[in-house]
Amino acid sequence: MPEVAVRKGEPIDRALKRLKSKIEGEGIMEEVRRLRAFETPTQKTKRKAKANAKRAKAKFRFQPAS
Repeated sequence: MPEVAVRKGEPIDRALKRLKSKIEGEGIMEEVRRLRAFETPTQKTKRKAKANAKRAKAKFRFQPAS
């Protein structure tokens, strides 16, 4: 569970923004939205294929040039 320490004199809005960005970065909100409703097998396959493509693209992008 992500935590954010509110610094002395820091506005609550800024601390909430940091918390929100941490939650988004860890993918918690995406998972909650996904689990809210039933996901058909076709939707599940498409979601996994999209994630694999994104992962492969990032892997290819950050490979050192030899």
